[in-house]
Amino acid sequence: MAKDLLLEIGTEEIPARFMSGVLSQLGNIAKSKFAELRIGHGEIQVLGTPRRLVLVVRDMAEEQTDMNSENKGPSVKIAFDGNGAPTKAAQGFARGQGVAATELVVKDGYVYAMVHEVGKPVKELLSDMLINIIDSLNFPKNMRWANLERRFVRPIRWLLALFGCEVVPFTVAEVKTGNTTRGHRFLSKGEFVISSVEEYFTILADNYVMVDQEVRRKVIREQVEKIAISQGGTATIDEDLLEEVVYLVEYPTALYGEFDAKYLSLPPEAIITPMREHQRYFPVFSEEGKLLPVFITVRNGGAEHLDIVRHGNERVLKARLADARFFYEEDKKIKLIDRLDKLKTIVFQEGLGTLHDKTIRIEALAVAIASAIGVADHLQPVIERSAKLAKTDLVTGMVCEFTELQGTMGREYALLNGEQPAVAQAIFEHYLPRFAGDILPASPAGQVISIADKLDNIVATFSRGLVPTGSQDPYALRRQALGIVNILIDGKHHVSLSTILLKTMKLLGINESEQEKLQADIQEFFRLRIKNVLADEKIRYDMIDAVMAVGTDDVYDTWLRAKAMEIEGTGAGMQKAVQAFTRISNLMKHATTEVIDENLFAASAERSLYQEYTVARQTIDQMLVAKNYLGVLSTMIQMAQPIDVFFGEVMVMAEDIEVRNNRLALLKAITNLTTRIADLSKIIA
Repeated sequence: MAKDLLLEIGTEEIPARFMSGVLSQLGNIAKSKFAELRIGHGEIQVLGTPRRLVLVVRDMAEEQTDMNSENKGPSVKIAFDGNGAPTKAAQGFARGQGVAATELVVKDGYVYAMVHEVGKPVKELLSDMLINIIDSLNFPKNMRWANLERRFVRPIRWLLALFGCEVVPFTVAEVKTGNTTRGHRFLSKGEFVISSVEEYFTILADNYVMVDQEVRRKVIREQVEKIAISQGGTATIDEDLLEEVVYLVEYPTALYGEFDAKYLSLPPEAIITPMREHQRYFPVFSEEGKLLPVFITVRNGGAEHLDIVRHGNERVLKARLADARFFYEEDKKIKLIDRLDKLKTIVFQEGLGTLHDKTIRIEALAVAIASAIGVADHLQPVIERSAKLAKTDLVTGMVCEFTELQGTMGREYALLNGEQPAVAQAIFEHYLPRFAGDILPASPAGQVISIADKLDNIVATFSRGLVPTGSQDPYALRRQALGIVNILIDGKHHVSLSTILLKTMKLLGINESEQEKLQADIQEFFRLRIKNVLADEKIRYDMIDAVMAVGTDDVYDTWLRAKAMEIEGTGAGMQKAVQAFTRISNLMKHATTEVIDENLFAASAERSLYQEYTVARQTIDQMLVAKNYLGVLSTMIQMAQPIDVFFGEVMVMAEDIEVRNNRLALLKAITNLTTRIADLSKIIA
């Protein structure tokens, strides 16, 4: 008979940003353990609030599944003596497997023990298994408490563990499991006895805990949207903010507050950022898209005394907005261009100068990149001006107080200073993308300055030996490299990565003796980012390897070749081509020359193949100029048939050395056609 399993780890409040990852871990670890221990089960639920991590497993089997295994032992020569009697080696192996030596089975020159393991009662396994699951959880940060050596994300206060209606006994951090839980920290008192999973959910609901995060998410969204409508507007629900709020509360109640309309004279972002980033408020907009002097927040509790809660939130926001207004008015008194000298007082990185030095480098590098990708000459003044002003908002009062507004305030102040709109937009865009899934810069100036800024950061940091490791990337270099890759692909820009890396190194004053190794390290760093982008687009790993094997220096070109492989690579024609070109590739190690002499052709099949190659080469050369990689692949696929005929009628490794070398030279020439797009030998046909 199956029973439900319930595990609740009660803690002090867990940081909201940890919760989603931890719950995902909890489910995956549990599922893996059940499979390892051969425990059948039904649906697995992972639930969580700031004060609890919950695992619910429906219909868990009471017995492990029996297991039959075939375990390999010593060879027959070692297992039996000359008379066919089991040796000590065979007897020891049999004893270790729990079978008699006479029961060993001979197969393929070895002896095997056929072991039948009877499943144990699951009840006997649960204590150790649940401790192991808890110990396997990883958190970005752990803490210790009291005098305990154990580390966990927050102190553990209670443990509820039930299999059916029975307590699963174990102890973690000196806390023993029981059959009790706790409700909302402020809206309920005491502990509550639980006898089943159904009762657990009922009792928590009665005591102001919505334990299911998806239920809380739905309730919060509905409440926020309803209140926004009641205030004559529409709520903009940022999904990341909603995710955070979901894990800040156990019993959500949304409410609105107001702020003085005079603050609407500030740029909208200067109001929204303090609301969202500092106070976790949702902004409200009118039908016309204008920000209203209203905000919506969510409390962790019921609807009692909302007027007091509202007043407290309004006071906090008023102070934030008053600060923002003060900084905004003060900042307007000094133009961005007049703030350049102040950048000399801020160190960029140790040994790499100031932000003013960085600004000079960005300007020179942006111009070089613009030239390399073919940006129109008339945009050069916009690029130079944007690069010069790109970092000046970092020394404004507004950005010093609200760092999230870097770039945004640069754009606003540039417009107030009378700069061209294109310059203002590029100042904002050069920070893009700021996080995974963020928008990419759209203007040519924004794109090249964003690439220049990020490339300067990457090369500068690598030059100091601060290379990202598996778990550490304090300068967010992976995100920045990924940003460059995506900008080049999105903008359809062909540029040599090695060329602009070399330019960056020269601007940073890196010694020539160090440049070669630094170039190789950074190129490999970018290769991994390119591979990730292609993998995210669901391109097969072998096709990615095939494309990247012939070069990744031109990021956009690499992407085009990979997309062409994705389209053509799964058909029957490509499979035949892969087989044909792989066969050629296997012979290439014997080639000693690249010169093809038509007079040495002794068979019609090789003359025919040479003719096909000559036509294909001319066609492919034209297609490569036009970046028509689908056409190139189609032409290569057509080559498969004459290649097969060639191998069917011609002995490549002929006794006549000149004939042999000539045939190998032809095959090498054909191979060179394919390697301009991909190494087809890496494709799994």
